[in-house]
Amino acid sequence: MSVAEVILESVNSISRIYGTQLKIFETFAIIFFSFEFLLRFWSSGARYSASNWKGRKEYLLSFHGLVDIISILPFYFQFLVPGLNLMVLRILRLTRLLKLSHYSTAIEDLAAAIYAERRSFTAVLYLLSIAIVASSSLMYYAESEVQPDKLASIPHAIYWSIITLTTVGYGDVSPITTAGKIISAVTAFLGVASLAIFSGIVATSFSNQLARKKAVYAQQLRESLADGNIDEKEKRLLENLQSDFGLSDEIVAEIIRQVKSKE
Repeated sequence: MSVAEVILESVNSISRIYGTQLKIFETFAIIFFSFEFLLRFWSSGARYSASNWKGRKEYLLSFHGLVDIISILPFYFQFLVPGLNLMVLRILRLTRLLKLSHYSTAIEDLAAAIYAERRSFTAVLYLLSIAIVASSSLMYYAESEVQPDKLASIPHAIYWSIITLTTVGYGDVSPITTAGKIISAVTAFLGVASLAIFSGIVATSFSNQLARKKAVYAQQLRESLADGNIDEKEKRLLENLQSDFGLSDEIVAEIIRQVKSKE
């Protein structure tokens, strides 16, 4: 609702009529988020019995903690720093969209997937950078004489190369010469191939992430079933694992079936 308010506020016709109501809702949202932040900050101290501030420090420096802080700071900055660029503050307000990550592991899974495959991503980015420099240089030498206004230099051609490699192709820079058309076709093909490689890496990494989570859950389930009975403490532990890993009831049921069939 808060993100919707930020979006609607940018529509002049809506802002003129409902500007006051939107500001009232914004104030309410800030009070709510501020209270939520204080509760999360204070309760994070319960993570460690020896030092409450250790848990609170971890929360403040965590992804969720930073999102919670950034989502409320723009409102207070307007009063603390008069004359601050309001456009920047409005953009920062959109970080509230990331607060939904409290209830989903999707963003954390994506970050973990990218980190796990960082060498593969680095290799692909390296190849992509070579393709950008090579294609933009070739396009400059092929088209600069016939299109000096659009391809005045290699940096200008890099813009064309990036939008072509990403298969966007705005159409504002189109080759005229035969050589330019051949270079453009090859560049577009390389762009499709690069995106396919990126997609494959991410999909494989996501699959590996899920497999690891299922393996951890299955191992904990085996340990809980070792004595032939799951007590209340073990049941809560399994429920917490399912929640933390974002495993659906169907996946958990399949894991339970597989574990029991192997006993």
